[in-house]
Amino acid sequence: MRDTEELRQYAVYGKNGKIMMEEEGGSFRFLSLFIIASWGNGWDHVSVSRKDRCPTWEEMEMIKRRFFKEDETCFQLHVPPKEHINNHPYCLHMWRPHNQEIPLPPMEMV
Repeated sequence: MRDTEELRQYAVYGKNGKIMMEEEGGSFRFLSLFIIASWGNGWDHVSVSRKDRCPTWEEMEMIKRRFFKEDETCFQLHVPPKEHINNHPYCLHMWRPHNQEIPLPPMEMV
């Protein structure tokens, strides 16, 4: 995950005028996207939502480039329906573990 100082430019300010960013995460806005990011408990996590529809591939890619370092891989996870937690109908998530590499298929398969 990018350094908190790099992410500060996208941070949301609360009603009290204070930035809504803490030691292990925060709330952010970029264009019409609302982002909640966290980087604690061994994981980087970024949720991206809009009010009117799910983010597009291009929007997710744009947020990936802003929140993750150039050499970091992250993934979207598709779990079985019984494990779905849906707190927002138009929200997608990206994940990256801190202490292990994400396995990737051979390049010729991509």
